[in-house]
Amino acid sequence: YQRSSTKDIVTSGMNAAVRATVRVGLYTGAKVYFVHEGYQGLVDGGDNIKLATWESVSMMLQLGGTVIGSARCMDFRAREGRMKAALNLVKLGITNLCVIGGDGSLTGANQFRTEWSTLLVDLVKAGKISDDEAKTSSHLNIVGMVGSIDNDFCGTDMTIGTDSALHRIIEVVDAITTTAQSHQRTFILEVMGRHCGYLALVTALACGADWVFIPEMPPDEGWEGHLCRRLQRARGCRLNVIIVAEGAMGRDGKPIGSEDIKKLVEKNLGFDTRTTVLGHVQRGGTPPPRMGVEAVMALLEATPETPACVVSLSGNQAVRLPLMECVQVTKDVTTAMAENRWEDAIKLRGKSFENNWNTYKMLAHINPPDTKSNINVAIVNVGAPCAGMNAAVRSAVRIGIIQGHNMLAVHDGFEGLAHGNIVPITWTGVSGWTGKGGSELGTKRVLPSKYIEEISLTIAKFNIHSLVIIGGFEAFMGGLELVTAREKYEELCIPMVVIPATVSNNVPGSDFSIGADTALNTITSTCDRIKQSAAGTKRRVFIIETMGGYCGYLATMAGLAAGADAAYIYEDKFGIRDLEMNVEHLVQKMKTDVKRGLILRNEKCNANYTTDFIFALYSEEGKGVFDCRKNILGHMQQGGTPTPFDRNFGTKMGSKAVLWLTEKLKETYRHGRIFANTPDSACVLGMRKRALTFQPLAELNEQTDFEHRIPKTSWWLKLRPIMKILAKYNISLDTSEHAHMEHVIKKRVSMPAPLMKEHKEEVEEEEE
Repeated sequence: YQRSSTKDIVTSGMNAAVRATVRVGLYTGAKVYFVHEGYQGLVDGGDNIKLATWESVSMMLQLGGTVIGSARCMDFRAREGRMKAALNLVKLGITNLCVIGGDGSLTGANQFRTEWSTLLVDLVKAGKISDDEAKTSSHLNIVGMVGSIDNDFCGTDMTIGTDSALHRIIEVVDAITTTAQSHQRTFILEVMGRHCGYLALVTALACGADWVFIPEMPPDEGWEGHLCRRLQRARGCRLNVIIVAEGAMGRDGKPIGSEDIKKLVEKNLGFDTRTTVLGHVQRGGTPPPRMGVEAVMALLEATPETPACVVSLSGNQAVRLPLMECVQVTKDVTTAMAENRWEDAIKLRGKSFENNWNTYKMLAHINPPDTKSNINVAIVNVGAPCAGMNAAVRSAVRIGIIQGHNMLAVHDGFEGLAHGNIVPITWTGVSGWTGKGGSELGTKRVLPSKYIEEISLTIAKFNIHSLVIIGGFEAFMGGLELVTAREKYEELCIPMVVIPATVSNNVPGSDFSIGADTALNTITSTCDRIKQSAAGTKRRVFIIETMGGYCGYLATMAGLAAGADAAYIYEDKFGIRDLEMNVEHLVQKMKTDVKRGLILRNEKCNANYTTDFIFALYSEEGKGVFDCRKNILGHMQQGGTPTPFDRNFGTKMGSKAVLWLTEKLKETYRHGRIFANTPDSACVLGMRKRALTFQPLAELNEQTDFEHRIPKTSWWLKLRPIMKILAKYNISLDTSEHAHMEHVIKKRVSMPAPLMKEHKEEVEEEEE
């Protein structure tokens, strides 16, 4: 990997992305500049464009908004303004621009790039730059990161700021629901989203709302009567929630506001109704450092022929997309909405948006089918409780009822299954469960092997036809034990699905587990608070122990998010030489302007290098330079209320699992009974890169380290070098696996049938 000192990068935007871009840029040998006050700073030049240093981005991770400022700029819209900006960049030898903003900012950046050569010609003619300067700066590279609250930019799963906006909204929803539980009330919540219903839709899924209004899909004619009937039917709950995007409208194009809905509900139903309009409370947030790294790599690899690109996240993958394709698809959505092509508008928003909409539509039905399937589906929680488990149970129960099945709740894990601790569970029985932490069904770590006979008798007694197992490594192990016992017990020959739910994120077959996001958020915010608690004191290093068993996911990802100097984990072996190097590195760093150090240690990373040992080592070696403090976070990491991601992830997983079981039940129904004994009838439902996939438990056997209860390979280990680079270690970064440019147009817009067939396989990979 060649270091280049000829490429200079400018960042303009939000703090975590700025920090990662600055540090990775410096690591590659580039000069990095801050542009203060957005495009206005670019036009005005002078002190607005300053050289960035390693220390200048310290302690900015936990800050919301943008430290380098952002401003709307009329001057940049005129060619004269762009010429001034070009002059300022040429004089500083800057040829790479990293822009963080919405589609307007990014379109402006692309226009600037397109006319760059003509701007240079004009500047040479005017005698403001020399021919040599024009030659040196002959080409401008641009990479964008999308910073937008309402996620209205097509091609990216989530823009910078969206997740934080969801956190703020869900906090408000949770506060409202707790106070409203005591009264019979209807709450109407208006969220941001003038042209995009993403925030409203995801909020509706995350809080189990009764109705959502979004700009992309106005309600059908006569929706007023339908809404009132639904609220009356849902009256068994003490609370009804309606979510409205600020740009919601009817089929006639007239706006639908929260006050309009309030008047309708009060007039027709006489319900006590309250409205809350969330304005700029929703702003703030941090993107993953991976995007900053990808942005720098995209700039360093750019050629004059490479189109301007945006770096975004899709699943857990950083992807590069051509900027103008994304802008075009975003405009296509607006056109589709203007032409009343509502289905197209939803599709153009992307697969993630479409899946959210379809899941919401399914779960919003309150009318169970008239014909019953006579199928009994049991749901059991296994292992340690975690946030998001209840959301998965709720959606599994409701989707099952919609399919016509009888849903059974098993209390207290496999032990409860053995002892027949099973009760029917209804639609209203799971009301309000999405926002509840822990496990409402009760859960135990007991594995089924010691109860196999009792379990098979219970399955026969309750006539259970399929099983949903929600939990961590014990759920995976338990599923395997049940599959192994099929040879001896015919009753266990039923379709089964394991949904990974554990803070440790150590279930084979899935990149993510329900609950891990909530734990990660808790750890990161605790690290931020701990670091801030020492503001104004002398130099201090914090040693923090995280949970996770032998799995280092939490320590690694929290280390990246909170800006740790080191994260010790079992999967990445370390010895006394590594500890010595880490301590020496931190001592040298703390002799500069850096005032805070953060060291994370996974609870089982090493039997001898304990948290106490590491604390003593750093305390002794840091004498006279810094003092140390130790924190063991413990069970607080299991999180209270689930994050929006875990609520949605749990909801989608529960729904997908039951739909899959329904298909498997049809496949395995023979001669009047269900008999499933093939490996593919017992699967783990997991998130792999960008898709939800079903993998047979038996196949995952080979990929598992059973002694340490972890998968043999983990995707996130590749992110560890980034943490070292951001902590100023001089190491080599493997860039062989960087993201390649992808396309959005191809997979979004409808095509003629013959073409569609050719693209089907490509598209299916990215279905989820």
